[in-house]
Amino acid sequence: MKLLRHGPAGREKPGALDMNGVPRDLSLLVPDFTPEWLAPDKLRALAAIDLQRMPIVPVGERLGAPVSGVRQFVAIGLNYRKHAEEAGLEIPREPVVFTKALTSIAGPNDDVTLPRGSEAGDWEIELAFVVGSQAKSVAVEQALAHVAGYCLANDVSERDWQIKRNGQWGKGKSFDGFGPLGPWLVTTDELPDPQAIPLELAVNGEVRQRSNTSDMIFPVAAILSYLSEFMTLLPGDVVITGTPAGVALGMKPPRFLRRGDVMSLSAGPLGTQRQQVV
Repeated sequence: MKLLRHGPAGREKPGALDMNGVPRDLSLLVPDFTPEWLAPDKLRALAAIDLQRMPIVPVGERLGAPVSGVRQFVAIGLNYRKHAEEAGLEIPREPVVFTKALTSIAGPNDDVTLPRGSEAGDWEIELAFVVGSQAKSVAVEQALAHVAGYCLANDVSERDWQIKRNGQWGKGKSFDGFGPLGPWLVTTDELPDPQAIPLELAVNGEVRQRSNTSDMIFPVAAILSYLSEFMTLLPGDVVITGTPAGVALGMKPPRFLRRGDVMSLSAGPLGTQRQQVV
């Protein structure tokens, strides 16, 4: 299934795409896509719904992040070799881990507001996975069984806050709206292999990033297993898995985001995003 949430920010309702790609409202049957609804038995129940009988979501209605009630928003850095090289950093021997504030989560097409005085706004297209069942000390071979599904993410960054403000990366990653997710969550029964997803990001129509999740240094299974060694992953947790080369910071000279710029993202079965910078 492709699960989505639609409606005004803070008042989203659950929905799903039917076989024709038409968004259907599920609020008569499901209160919201909270962590408990990502468990395997709940997802099987959702898959049994006859979507053709559900109301159609109004055309043009806003889409929110496809899951609610997220308790941990974890990010992996430098997970593509060429991105590490363009950042002038060594290829990591273990996953680089940081966190983003929960308040950075936004809908896939919401405006991105740069902080006051920002001169170094940047983009990062990424694959995200959402945890469906608690994971603690999980072996790589069993890791994907703990994933509910996958979605597209943009790890928006403010590089001055990330690099120059005497702190960890989260400083430059956690502004409101710096974590667009969606447009939908593709469940694992529909997408069993997360390592074959095309990624492309353009700014004002000019392609800046083009890659594939097959190029990740640490694949999804390795990331989930690694994280579960030192933290318990909970249902509903979102993990973004790193970005390929082509970010503004790596350009010579850098070409950071400015007001009015439009970021367009696409990722095959994960859908598309569009954010205007304000």
